[in-house]
Amino acid sequence: MGSLQEHTVLVQKVCQIYDKISQLETLKPSKNVDTLFTQLVLTCIPPSSIVISDLPNNIQKIRSKLVRLCGEAEGHLEAHFSTLLATFPNPLDHLDVFPYYSNYLKLSRIEYNILDQHYPARTGPPKRVAFVGSGPLPLTSIVLASYHLKETTFHNYDVDPLANAMACRLVSTDPDLSQRMVFHTSDVLDVTDELKEYDVIFMAALVGMDVDEKVKVVQHLDKYMAPGSMLMLRSAHGARAFLYPVVDPKDLQGFEVLSVFHPVDDVINSVVIARKNPIASNIDHHHHDHGLEIGSIMPSSCKYCEFQMFNNPLKQMSMIEEMGIDE
Repeated sequence: MGSLQEHTVLVQKVCQIYDKISQLETLKPSKNVDTLFTQLVLTCIPPSSIVISDLPNNIQKIRSKLVRLCGEAEGHLEAHFSTLLATFPNPLDHLDVFPYYSNYLKLSRIEYNILDQHYPARTGPPKRVAFVGSGPLPLTSIVLASYHLKETTFHNYDVDPLANAMACRLVSTDPDLSQRMVFHTSDVLDVTDELKEYDVIFMAALVGMDVDEKVKVVQHLDKYMAPGSMLMLRSAHGARAFLYPVVDPKDLQGFEVLSVFHPVDDVINSVVIARKNPIASNIDHHHHDHGLEIGSIMPSSCKYCEFQMFNNPLKQMSMIEEMGIDE
């Protein structure tokens, strides 16, 4: 999986697709947009030993621009399907209309299992969870709240008030989730003491689009998170780093990195879990198929939507995030 020739062919193909994507007039969902991003994902998803940081500067620049284009396309894709779902009387009963919903089921199962392995059993399940960069279609929070953390309150943070309004509308008709989901319109860098209240904070893959931005967010979380609380981040490995920012465990200063997990199936994002205020270092790197079952899925549902108006932007949640191949 690692010859120089294979890496060269991969980079050439990614650059060709980037040229076509960068010339599009809009990244809103359409046949042409969907085709190009599907080609990109199919190119990047096979396991590869390529190390993005070793590539020449000109390729690094293209990769940075491509990650931002992926993020923009994701935002449009989420907004489109959030609007579509809102036309149903009970939107959460129809989440499978979203083409990558199955990927979210898989990724959320992985994240829950990893969290369950490291979260202190004596305290019971986390009571308050924050998701930073939740977007107009907060599928991770919805899936975790519906199937895995059924008594946990989820606080979703996004800088875009429209995204929060769309997300809130999806859960407002559900008697359970509407009571357990709160939406805050703010830049996480403006959130301070509230961060101490969360047992676990999830950070969407596109919060911090480059290393400097991501480190800035991590440093802020380190300053305000409660000692012993958990931070879960999404990263990318190998060629998948052409789609998403990479989280380097070395950049998680103030946290003990507990595990780094790299899926090799159609779930694109790697998962990093870390604990605030380290105790002992025991990093676990997995580069194999997760083999985690999804288990039985039953529809469930958020109701109380709080909007806190702050200023300035930061995020945009992942949604090509699972622009994996829909099976």
